[in-house]
Amino acid sequence: MGISNTPGTVLGGWRIIEMDLWDGEAVDLMGSALIEFGRDQTGRFRFVAVEGWMDCRHEQREGRPHVEFSWEGHDDSDQAHGRGWATLANDGSLQGRIYFHMGDDSGFRAVRAIQRSGSNAGTARRAAGRRR
Repeated sequence: MGISNTPGTVLGGWRIIEMDLWDGEAVDLMGSALIEFGRDQTGRFRFVAVEGWMDCRHEQREGRPHVEFSWEGHDDSDQAHGRGWATLANDGSLQGRIYFHMGDDSGFRAVRAIQRSGSNAGTARRAAGRRR
């Protein structure tokens, strides 16, 4: 069963369209930049040469769906980890920030992605478990 892209929630797939630190060409270096949130409190993201798997906590902030997360993954071939957050904006976009532990951080803006059949962020958790 795929993840819902229901309006009013951050669950599902999002296409990252802007980042503070990189231009559009760099953001999409490894393919379309994305961030996905699963029902099982996991997620994943990909942008530039960074790929991360997230442990998420969903809540409401000022009446808007909001998620805080920690992440681990890699930046090119180096291990990386950090934290981040995202909030559903009034215009329906997702706005947030991704932090690298002891490094850079960048704001981002994302729009709903077209759902692929069988897409599930839980797959990210299983993949992360295999890397350990």
